[in-house]
Amino acid sequence: MKSVLLIGQSNMAGRGFSSEVMPICNENIFMLRNSRWQMMTEPIHFDRAVAGVGPAASFAQAWCNANKNEQIGLIPCAEGGSSIDEWNKEGALFRHAVSEAKFAMGNSELIAILWHQGESDGHSGKYKNYYQKLNVLINSFRKELGALEAPFIVGGLGDYLGKSGFGISCVEHDLINQELLKYAENNRNCYFVTGKKLYPNPDGIHINAESQRRFGIRYFEAYQTKSNIVEPLDNEANIVKGLHEREHTVAEKRYLALERFTLGKSSMEEVMEFLK
Repeated sequence: MKSVLLIGQSNMAGRGFSSEVMPICNENIFMLRNSRWQMMTEPIHFDRAVAGVGPAASFAQAWCNANKNEQIGLIPCAEGGSSIDEWNKEGALFRHAVSEAKFAMGNSELIAILWHQGESDGHSGKYKNYYQKLNVLINSFRKELGALEAPFIVGGLGDYLGKSGFGISCVEHDLINQELLKYAENNRNCYFVTGKKLYPNPDGIHINAESQRRFGIRYFEAYQTKSNIVEPLDNEANIVKGLHEREHTVAEKRYLALERFTLGKSSMEEVMEFLK
């Protein structure tokens, strides 16, 4: 099985409302939880009770579409509200992510690290040291995990920031993006993914669910083409729609039925129809 490490702050963990998008359910996509690989469901992260849709599910589904009958596992380690300083190699977030990734690598091959962070550093001139801190962070992860060749994909901040709600203080988001792109351009096996034309929840800071689906396929495009994605992809809406058009397997239908029943959204009689 292949695996992908997910790190950063809340927009990597996901805060999109699950009710706004179709679920992604695929028996070949797993998430690491309680030291076990479980079939993926959203939220993938549980860093907060409000965790929701992030970019990882659509990334994984796009990967599966390109790698038929292969399996991929997601390693959720993002932490809402975290600054880049909190990801230093001596800190708890770094050490936890390394521990989880090493555990996952016991029976999987780490093929990528996805990073999205910067809202907490998008003010007060913090962008000036962001490149240097990112460089230390990336090299530290590569060294600890022995992942010198795995793509490290960094997501840009949304251009909606600095305007309303909780995002109003992130007035230097464009300067953070410049540092992220510059780093990707200057370092091998590192790629940038634009946050242009993504849209937020009403809180003004968190990427909404539909935009997270599109963000995930941008991450995959960077991974697949080994290139920076500096503009939104053509026909993103249709690409996202295509993620949901596959027929679910019997195992997936049972999984979804049990999930609906557990959430009180269907009756025992309905769920038993799938368990016959």
